[in-house]
Amino acid sequence: MKKFIAITGPESTAKSTLTIALAKHFDANYFLEYARDYLKGKDQHYSFNDIENIALKQLEQYKEGKQTDTPIIIFDTWLIITKVWFEWVYKKTPLWLEQAIIEHPIDLYLLCKPDIPWEPDPLRENGGEERIRLYQQYKSELESRNFKYIEIEGIGEKRINNAISSINSIL
Repeated sequence: MKKFIAITGPESTAKSTLTIALAKHFDANYFLEYARDYLKGKDQHYSFNDIENIALKQLEQYKEGKQTDTPIIIFDTWLIITKVWFEWVYKKTPLWLEQAIIEHPIDLYLLCKPDIPWEPDPLRENGGEERIRLYQQYKSELESRNFKYIEIEGIGEKRINNAISSINSIL
């Protein structure tokens, strides 16, 4: 049976690193964070429509994942992050987003703790206390929906091994 895993958490918590390491370990299909590629090409600050386009691409990736032969599909970020981002920046979400989250279930969320140093880059906006508040928002969102999640902590190989153990717990 196919398992869908979503890596979630605030900026600079090793989500992309984990995605690649886990995909290699489990010989899984994976999707890197689409938002980074999308936003790199923007000449101006992103808009509500840009975030909506990112969410729609995440849904396309989910459908692609369903059609692969691999038993594990890993997403570097997912609609929960996008929903929180809409609320964080715009104080509203697209009307269709709630239903999309329900209709595209994830078997396990790996919630990355902000226990590693924040590394600035041109696309990151929320270090320091904001990163901690975003982490709490993601956690609250997962808990309010009763979604299965495991918090991932540690640095380097320890973080990766914690994530591997978490996925093994549902296989």
